[in-house]
Amino acid sequence: MTNSTFEIPKTSRAAVLAKHGEDLELRDIPVPQELEAGALLVKIEAATICGSDLHLWDGSLGGSQGVDLPVIPGHEMVGSIVAFGPGAERDTFGAPLELGDRICFTHASCNNCDHCRLDNQPTLCTNRQYYMFTNCERPPYLVGGFAEYCYVFPNSGRVRVPDEVPTSWASAASCALRTVVHSFERIGKMNPWENVVIQGAGPLGLFATALADHLGAGRIITIGAPESRLAIAKQYGATDTISIADAPEPEDRISAVRELLGGQGAEVVFEFSGARTAFTEGLGMIREGGRYMVTGQIDGPGKEVPVRPGFITRQQLTIMGTWSGHIAEYRKALDFMKNSKGKYDFGALVPNHYRLDQVNEAMSRMRSQEDIKPLIVPHGTAALT
Repeated sequence: MTNSTFEIPKTSRAAVLAKHGEDLELRDIPVPQELEAGALLVKIEAATICGSDLHLWDGSLGGSQGVDLPVIPGHEMVGSIVAFGPGAERDTFGAPLELGDRICFTHASCNNCDHCRLDNQPTLCTNRQYYMFTNCERPPYLVGGFAEYCYVFPNSGRVRVPDEVPTSWASAASCALRTVVHSFERIGKMNPWENVVIQGAGPLGLFATALADHLGAGRIITIGAPESRLAIAKQYGATDTISIADAPEPEDRISAVRELLGGQGAEVVFEFSGARTAFTEGLGMIREGGRYMVTGQIDGPGKEVPVRPGFITRQQLTIMGTWSGHIAEYRKALDFMKNSKGKYDFGALVPNHYRLDQVNEAMSRMRSQEDIKPLIVPHGTAALT
């Protein structure tokens, strides 16, 4: 293991989920002193809270992914390298890495299954190692972002954060924005005459609004609440916003979209809200022959909704889903931030920073929509760069 004169600590503080629905506990977790080939040890500079962390916390994520408690939540994070395992001195794209470099890194796909090798869809890997779902009482222990240090799996993709991208922005990019990038790539080329509806004004929906604007979409309609988030959507390029306070029922929102579009639906609809009724609602907002990308939904009991398959057939709709993202989407998300830094203030999504011992407050504030995306700074509350 290669490291600097910095002495690797024996333990790291981490916020641990021991039981769904209960407060996270601060624990001292062992720090691996020897790293596997290809692995890294990083000091967590920042970790942003994702909606998936809330679902992990309350137990509703179990329908989508197995969870082996106790775990360290957090999978959106930026770490600075403090130690290299053998052969880990370059990022996934061949760029050299040095001690102190900031990186974003992925869950670890196996690189051997059909999804990894044949389909080139590593997010569907059947043998994937996940941060935030992996038990933290077994080696390598530090397998979540809400900690002072984190272990980068040997098969984790990793990319150096550009100097131009602030740490707080890069942390948010490492799940929310890369998932949006993945969704846009799957939906295909967006033509300038096409209208876009974005369901949801959370982090995913707001990033999607900016990306749709960046790609030159025709009319961009963002749906959500509260008004402060819709104001950010306007700053990010939304031509129209629909507040769920003003249009509280699905039929109201469908009518509002079609009224804005002269009685027609939109060519492209993105579902980023996670609301139970959003899927059937979105179907009512699509133009004949349109495309629908479903990203915000999680599986589980009580998530069933009625759908008329014949409507999809008759309207000749294309419906797709997106799960997570891989290192290519991380790289593209960071490049988007770097290249559009002067146009979109992504700091508006992460204005509030919390110490590690304030993690439960931060989680509660996100759940109550007081914060869009709280930022955990495990080593203090100093301003980030």
